[in-house]
Amino acid sequence: PRSVPLVSPQVGSYRDISHESLSLFRLLEPQIEILVLGTGDRVERLHPAVLKQMRECGIAVEVQDTPNACATFNFLTSEKRVAAAGLIPP
Repeated sequence: PRSVPLVSPQVGSYRDISHESLSLFRLLEPQIEILVLGTGDRVERLHPAVLKQMRECGIAVEVQDTPNACATFNFLTSEKRVAAAGLIPP
């Protein structure tokens, strides 16, 4: 049987975003093209290694404040793009 990585949905702040916390997005079928991350009230910088690991999996990552991330996600899906969103409440 295929092993499934442990998925930790407990992300309370942008500091909690890691390769492991994003593992669920790498498992989605069909594979997403872009992951939109909303980091709360402000745009926060994520560790470059996390972004690089997602790109290596073929997933682009867009980091924005949460209200703009919601708008971006809605636009992408209206354009029929295969997208997902991870949103931290503002």
